Amino acid sequence: MSGHSKWAQIKRQKGVADARRGQVFTKIAREVAVAARQGGGDPDANFRLRLVIQKAREANMPAENIERAIKRGTGGGEAASLTEVTYEGYGPGGTAIMVEALTDNRNRTVADIRNLFMRAGGALGESGCVSWLFDSKGLITVEADSADPEEVALEAIDAGAEDVKVEDSTLEVHTEPQTLEAVRESLEKKGLKVSSVEMAMVPKTTVTLDEKAALQTLKLLDKLEEMDEVQHVYSYADFPDEVLEKYEG
Repeated sequence: MSGHSKWAQIKRQKGVADARRGQVFTKIAREVAVAARQGGGDPDANFRLRLVIQKAREANMPAENIERAIKRGTGGGEAASLTEVTYEGYGPGGTAIMVEALTDNRNRTVADIRNLFMRAGGALGESGCVSWLFDSKGLITVEADSADPEEVALEAIDAGAEDVKVEDSTLEVHTEPQTLEAVRESLEKKGLKVSSVEMAMVPKTTVTLDEKAALQTLKLLDKLEEMDEVQHVYSYADFPDEVLEKYEG
């Protein structure tokens, strides 16, 4: 599992337990509303909405919040003014970073994101400058618990996974976008604990940063994620375990 993936996993584990729980719910509600706006309010017929609802449940978001977000998405109003925008840039040490946002004011959002990049010693780039370094993939996180992680990895491959990365008892299963749902269903039928399912921009390769650049990049990634409009942040940085521990400490 790449260093960035471990950082993302840490964020998932602690993100809804800290003081920003309300912000997490707000971001997910926006995703739900936009998914419903684009594909309708029936999760059985709207794969994207189904994924976001699962994400909401993983975050322990109340069912009534999810329903309200769906109604906002299908009824116009606030959701109609939200635009999906992807920003690309370079962080400390030339780290490739992609930022996905939902905003009702593109000028404000791009100015805020550019400012964060500049403060970190990086720069916001043109569209396409780093996206070629990433692939859109289905991403399933599986907890092996008492099972043999290597055996679980083989089961994931048999279920149609494209790649599996193992870190202790946690597995990061990569799939093609069109096979994500089938692989998830197969893993759950085998009794495996699926802790998260999502579409993600997965780096084709990773680059290990020195400690200084790694710590600066982690700070920038966190600052970007703290923005209300930012939904997802991706990087091809590979953070050494000792740097992650130092940063978290």
